[in-house]
Amino acid sequence: MADITPPNPIDEESPGVAPLEGRPKEKRRQRLLRGVHRMSSSPSLQQIGRSRSSTSPYSTRGSLSCASLAATPAFGQYPSGSVTPGYFSNGRSSPGTPAVESPGFEGIETRRARKVANISTTQLNPNTVSLPADIATRSRSGTVRKLPFDFWARMPDEIRLHIFSYLRPKELIRISRVSKEFQKFCFDGQLWTHFDATEFYMEIPAEALAKIILAAGPFVKDLNIRGCLQIEHYKRAEVIVTACKNLINATLEGCRNFQRTTLHNLIKSNEGLANLNLTSMTAVTNSTCKIISQHCPQLETLNVSWCKYMDARGVKMVVLGCPRLRELRAGEVKGFNSIGVAEAIFKTNNLERLVLSGCVDLDDEAFKTMIHGVEPEIDILTDRPIVPPRKLRHLDLSRCSRLTSQAIAALGHLVPDLQGLQLSGCSSLTDAALQPILASTPRLTHLELEELSELTNDILSEHLAKAPCAPILKHLSVSYCENLSDIGMLPVMKNCVSLESVDMDNTRIGDLVLTEAAAMVRSRSARTPLSDSRPRIGLRLIVYDCQMVTWTGVREILSWNAEIRQPSERSTTYPTEIIGLKCFYGWQQTVEQHTQRVLKGDFAAAARLERKWADYMQAVEEAGAGGAGSRRRRRRARAAQMLHADEEGGPAAGRRRARTVAANCAVM
Repeated sequence: MADITPPNPIDEESPGVAPLEGRPKEKRRQRLLRGVHRMSSSPSLQQIGRSRSSTSPYSTRGSLSCASLAATPAFGQYPSGSVTPGYFSNGRSSPGTPAVESPGFEGIETRRARKVANISTTQLNPNTVSLPADIATRSRSGTVRKLPFDFWARMPDEIRLHIFSYLRPKELIRISRVSKEFQKFCFDGQLWTHFDATEFYMEIPAEALAKIILAAGPFVKDLNIRGCLQIEHYKRAEVIVTACKNLINATLEGCRNFQRTTLHNLIKSNEGLANLNLTSMTAVTNSTCKIISQHCPQLETLNVSWCKYMDARGVKMVVLGCPRLRELRAGEVKGFNSIGVAEAIFKTNNLERLVLSGCVDLDDEAFKTMIHGVEPEIDILTDRPIVPPRKLRHLDLSRCSRLTSQAIAALGHLVPDLQGLQLSGCSSLTDAALQPILASTPRLTHLELEELSELTNDILSEHLAKAPCAPILKHLSVSYCENLSDIGMLPVMKNCVSLESVDMDNTRIGDLVLTEAAAMVRSRSARTPLSDSRPRIGLRLIVYDCQMVTWTGVREILSWNAEIRQPSERSTTYPTEIIGLKCFYGWQQTVEQHTQRVLKGDFAAAARLERKWADYMQAVEEAGAGGAGSRRRRRRARAAQMLHADEEGGPAAGRRRARTVAANCAVM
């Protein structure tokens, strides 16, 4: 049996190896490892097979047991300062190799042997196996340390894109400078399917904007560059044309520098366009409309309002070439007095929204053709044309000054689905134009009749208030209808219980209408017992420049807005719906302050402001009266004014206004 002896502790160095000065422990460690390696490679140890001693001769810090995992090279093959790879220092030998007990030496510790993980791979023998990874991750306390997990790198690209989708365009541009990987994701086209440059084009440089369009072009479906001056340059506009091939919605409103050829190429390369907005574009002509009719069969919405280089002939080509067209906006476009254009609109009968505001060429004959056609068959019993009903839902004929009551009355009984009608500025219309329309439009919710000076109270009290659409009417505008007064508006306020906005400025209505409006809102709105609830504005009234409206009617609105009811001693209810009022400019500041306090839930402060304002207005009226005691009344009016001024400043002011001599003499 081979004699198992520890290596000689004499300081001997291998030939060709420089001595390590100042490191005696390292030299002893290297000799120990060489000796253990020579002993474990001896064939005589294979026959021993004795078990390991129950008591370890080593120090309590740790033990060392090494075994070769490959052919053992000759002694001295490894240079001094290196460790033979292939040995484990985990405290047990590999299977099939007898345990070798080595005597303890001072300075031999397990954490010293762990430094082998830092050896360069160029020093390792190709015939050996590297140390396991758990040795390199074991801490001093003996616990295993896990390698850091790169959560972002292991995340799927789809999830990373979804995370980036929550960022605004300006934020995407900023974080694209973090790294190349972030830049790749920030400019990914899937984040720019909806490209609305109106939100950020002033906040990012033009180069980044062009880069976004170039990268996201094939993905963009909704393009909105309204007013984007950076893209109006012809080079950047060409980038849009070459990159965007799958547009569905395109808004180029106001792009006046857009070249005509560029616009035509954009339309030709996007045959799937469904909504196209070309408002105020100088590049739009009748040739543009012809290209639209030939290359956009899926078009549903077209807006060519204020395009001054085209006329109604272009509209005719679009109407005939786009069978799915549902909405046409052609405000202030010339040539609508053409019977051919009107007949094309009548034959298609697909339009649901028709906006012809400002088309001064539209006359009675052309409009009748749009509704009845050319020489329709007349029913002898009802004296009405026998034609299919129109599908119109919204019709805007504002400022079509050549239309008369006879032409507008042609809509009666032929537009059963009509929801919005705008006739503002058609000054020649009378009650006869609206009577058949109100009687046959049960779905009407918006009615604008501004500047129709020929209307009388009968159209409101006898027709609108009794019409089928009265319970669902939401918006009514009768501004500058100088003949309308309380007689016509009171029945409307009683029967039209769904009203949300009423414009009555420059009319003859008075305080009774305001009182009835407050009663209508009081009857339709529910109240809540929660003191922390906040009301909303359910009805907006515009009554400025109405000579019959006084401060008492305005006070009625303010009183209702801040009303707190106490049906019993234990219950208190608060309003959930109030009235927003726009009145005489001298009272408007007080009304706005009162409304703000109510919307904040501060009903006590609102009631106090209303009371002091009423005292002030009453004192002012008394001060204006002549006769005995006028000086005393004026003095009381000045005192009331100062109290009201202090209250109108609001609780947020923190202190009362400074009073000056000039302010004491001021009277509202």
